[in-house]
Amino acid sequence: MDHRLVYLLNVGQRRLHRWSQARAASGGATAAQVGLLFFLAKHDGALTSEAAAALDLKAPGMSGLVDRAERAGLVERHADENDRRASRLWLTKDGRAAVKRSKAGLADLNARLTEGFSEAEIDVVARWLGSLQDKFPALDDDA
Repeated sequence: MDHRLVYLLNVGQRRLHRWSQARAASGGATAAQVGLLFFLAKHDGALTSEAAAALDLKAPGMSGLVDRAERAGLVERHADENDRRASRLWLTKDGRAAVKRSKAGLADLNARLTEGFSEAEIDVVARWLGSLQDKFPALDDDA
Protein backbone atom coordinates (compact mmCIF):
# COMPACT_ATOMS: atom_id res chain seq x y z
CA MET A 1 0.00 0.00 0.00
CA ASP A 2 1.30 3.47 -0.95
CA HIS A 3 0.65 5.78 2.03
CA ARG A 4 2.29 8.93 0.56
CA LEU A 5 3.38 9.92 4.08
CA VAL A 6 5.44 12.97 3.10
CA TYR A 7 2.61 14.33 0.97
CA LEU A 8 0.04 13.68 3.70
CA LEU A 9 2.24 15.30 6.37
CA ASN A 10 2.81 18.40 4.23
CA VAL A 11 -0.84 18.87 3.29
CA GLY A 12 -2.00 18.21 6.85
CA GLN A 13 0.53 20.64 8.28
CA ARG A 14 -0.45 23.37 5.80
CA ARG A 15 -4.16 22.94 6.51
CA LEU A 16 -3.64 22.99 10.28
CA HIS A 17 -1.45 26.06 9.89
CA ARG A 18 -4.05 27.92 7.79
CA TRP A 19 -6.82 26.91 10.20
CA SER A 20 -4.85 28.13 13.23
CA GLN A 21 -3.85 31.35 11.43
CA ALA A 22 -7.52 32.05 10.64
CA ARG A 23 -8.37 31.61 14.33
CA ALA A 24 -5.50 33.92 15.27
CA ALA A 25 -6.79 36.53 12.84
CA SER A 26 -10.07 36.52 14.75
CA GLY A 27 -8.40 37.63 17.97
CA GLY A 28 -6.27 34.71 19.14
CA ALA A 29 -2.53 34.16 19.26
CA THR A 30 -0.80 32.46 16.34
CA ALA A 31 0.28 28.82 16.66
CA ALA A 32 3.92 29.90 17.03
CA GLN A 33 3.00 32.47 19.69
CA VAL A 34 0.98 29.86 21.58
CA GLY A 35 4.05 27.63 21.74
CA LEU A 36 6.05 30.50 23.24
CA LEU A 37 3.26 31.42 25.65
CA PHE A 38 2.90 27.83 26.89
CA PHE A 39 6.66 27.62 27.45
CA LEU A 40 6.67 30.90 29.37
CA ALA A 41 3.65 29.84 31.41
CA LYS A 42 5.93 27.21 32.95
CA HIS A 43 9.23 29.15 32.66
CA ASP A 44 8.35 32.83 33.05
CA GLY A 45 11.50 34.92 32.91
CA ALA A 46 13.39 32.38 30.79
CA LEU A 47 16.25 33.46 28.60
CA THR A 48 15.31 33.95 24.97
CA SER A 49 17.88 31.27 24.09
CA GLU A 50 16.16 28.78 26.45
CA ALA A 51 12.80 29.43 24.82
CA ALA A 52 14.36 29.08 21.35
CA ALA A 53 15.84 25.70 22.28
CA ALA A 54 12.51 24.50 23.66
CA LEU A 55 10.68 25.60 20.49
CA ASP A 56 13.41 24.24 18.16
CA LEU A 57 14.04 27.70 16.68
CA LYS A 58 17.29 29.41 15.74
CA ALA A 59 18.06 33.01 16.68
CA PRO A 60 16.52 34.75 13.62
CA GLY A 61 13.23 32.85 13.88
CA MET A 62 13.07 33.37 17.62
CA SER A 63 13.82 37.07 17.31
CA GLY A 64 10.93 37.55 14.88
CA LEU A 65 8.57 35.50 17.04
CA VAL A 66 9.41 37.50 20.16
CA ASP A 67 9.12 40.80 18.25
CA ARG A 68 5.61 39.87 17.06
CA ALA A 69 4.52 38.57 20.49
CA GLU A 70 5.86 41.74 22.11
CA ARG A 71 4.01 43.98 19.61
CA ALA A 72 0.84 41.98 20.33
CA GLY A 73 1.29 42.76 24.03
CA LEU A 74 1.71 39.09 24.99
CA VAL A 75 5.29 39.17 26.30
CA GLU A 76 7.82 41.63 27.65
CA ARG A 77 11.53 41.41 26.96
CA HIS A 78 14.06 42.67 29.51
CA ALA A 79 17.84 42.52 29.55
CA ASP A 80 19.27 39.82 31.81
CA GLU A 81 20.70 41.26 35.05
CA ASN A 82 23.92 39.23 34.76
CA ASP A 83 24.48 39.50 31.01
CA ARG A 84 23.04 42.63 29.41
CA ARG A 85 23.50 41.05 25.95
CA ALA A 86 20.94 38.36 26.82
CA SER A 87 17.20 38.89 27.19
CA ARG A 88 14.64 37.34 29.47
CA LEU A 89 11.00 36.93 28.48
CA TRP A 90 8.01 37.53 30.71
CA LEU A 91 4.32 36.95 30.11
CA THR A 92 2.10 40.03 30.31
CA LYS A 93 -1.42 40.05 31.71
CA ASP A 94 -2.71 39.71 28.13
CA GLY A 95 -0.25 36.87 27.55
CA ARG A 96 -1.60 34.98 30.58
CA ALA A 97 -5.16 35.48 29.32
CA ALA A 98 -4.09 34.19 25.89
CA VAL A 99 -2.64 31.06 27.53
CA LYS A 100 -6.02 30.32 29.14
CA ARG A 101 -7.93 30.91 25.88
CA SER A 102 -5.42 28.84 23.91
CA LYS A 103 -5.67 25.87 26.27
CA ALA A 104 -9.41 25.73 25.69
CA GLY A 105 -8.92 26.09 21.94
CA LEU A 106 -6.30 23.34 21.86
CA ALA A 107 -8.60 21.00 23.78
CA ASP A 108 -11.16 21.51 21.01
CA LEU A 109 -8.51 21.05 18.31
CA ASN A 110 -7.14 17.87 19.90
CA ALA A 111 -10.67 16.46 20.14
CA ARG A 112 -11.16 17.23 16.46
CA LEU A 113 -7.80 15.68 15.51
CA THR A 114 -8.45 12.47 17.42
CA GLU A 115 -12.12 12.03 16.50
CA GLY A 116 -12.80 8.59 15.02
CA PHE A 117 -9.54 7.06 16.29
CA SER A 118 -9.01 4.78 19.27
CA GLU A 119 -6.62 5.71 22.09
CA ALA A 120 -4.26 2.97 20.88
CA GLU A 121 -4.25 4.38 17.33
CA ILE A 122 -3.50 7.88 18.62
CA ASP A 123 -0.68 6.46 20.76
CA VAL A 124 0.91 4.98 17.62
CA VAL A 125 0.54 8.22 15.68
CA ALA A 126 2.01 10.23 18.57
CA ARG A 127 4.93 7.82 18.89
CA TRP A 128 5.56 7.97 15.13
CA LEU A 129 5.45 11.77 15.01
CA GLY A 130 7.70 12.00 18.07
CA SER A 131 10.21 9.67 16.42
CA LEU A 132 10.69 12.19 13.60
CA GLN A 133 12.69 14.42 15.94
CA ASP A 134 15.20 11.61 16.53
CA LYS A 135 15.31 10.44 12.91
CA PHE A 136 15.76 13.96 11.50
CA PRO A 137 17.69 16.09 14.00
CA ALA A 138 17.73 19.86 13.48
CA LEU A 139 20.41 21.09 11.11
CA ASP A 140 22.61 24.04 12.03
CA ASP A 141 20.96 26.23 9.37
CA ASP A 142 17.36 25.45 10.43
CA ALA A 143 15.44 28.49 11.59
